[in-house]
Amino acid sequence: MPLENISCNKTAGGWHKQYTHRSEVLNCDMRFAIFLPPQTAAGQKVPVLYWLSGLTCTDENFMQKAGAQRIAAELGVAIVAPDTSPRGEGVEDDPAGSYDFGLGAGFYVNATEAPWNRHYNMYDYIVNELPALVEAHFPVSDQRAISGHSMGGHGALMIAMRNPERFSSVSAFSPIANPMNCPWGQKAFTGYLGSNTETWKQYDSSELIRKAEKKLPMLVDQGTHDNFYIEGQLRTETLAAAAKANNYPVEIRMQDGYDHSYYFMATFIEDHLRFHVEHFNK
Repeated sequence: MPLENISCNKTAGGWHKQYTHRSEVLNCDMRFAIFLPPQTAAGQKVPVLYWLSGLTCTDENFMQKAGAQRIAAELGVAIVAPDTSPRGEGVEDDPAGSYDFGLGAGFYVNATEAPWNRHYNMYDYIVNELPALVEAHFPVSDQRAISGHSMGGHGALMIAMRNPERFSSVSAFSPIANPMNCPWGQKAFTGYLGSNTETWKQYDSSELIRKAEKKLPMLVDQGTHDNFYIEGQLRTETLAAAAKANNYPVEIRMQDGYDHSYYFMATFIEDHLRFHVEHFNK
């Protein structure tokens, strides 16, 4: 599958690059970003952290705002940041123009409802197509971790628990932890998956963690001054209760005073990268 390089910037001794490619599962052209640490210049294969962003974001938000490249360069970790939904001519968007459904709001599911099922298959893209592409074209190993923020935190937790053989560890900032029971998730799941709530459970982290048999190392950070947490969109407490019921060893850190912004992520991203490297080494 051909890649087109559209930008290239040296940073932290490594390289931040953006690529476009044709996605077969999304039936459109897609863009992703990759940070290649300096260790790859000598041909060394490095592990990969897949980063999933939140509502309205693209591949650029995390790469430009989180300040992750310096520590990733030190630790010898590549970072891959995909887009948050299919895009381009012919890709459906919410006719109401809302920010929480359609473009920029793929929710990392495989849509089953028309017309969304023509393009909105982000689950298959993240689990299969994108890693295969990255591993075929870049000096990376088959060691993978996954992380994300908000809608992307939902995606990271859900994908990791459904595919524990593919990832060494998972972490999240401010994840939508129980989408079946919050307004954002209910809107997205109804649109993409239909009204049968039984089909929603396969994409709900609180449901998955309650029944998980293989237990990955998991780290979650949640800010106490996050308006979306206060309003009930994130439901961190539901994830914590479900994990406790299944004796799932998740570390949930309530970070006093922090909100939903990239200031929060920039503060604690080093912790998350070191957490993943610890489990790569195991």
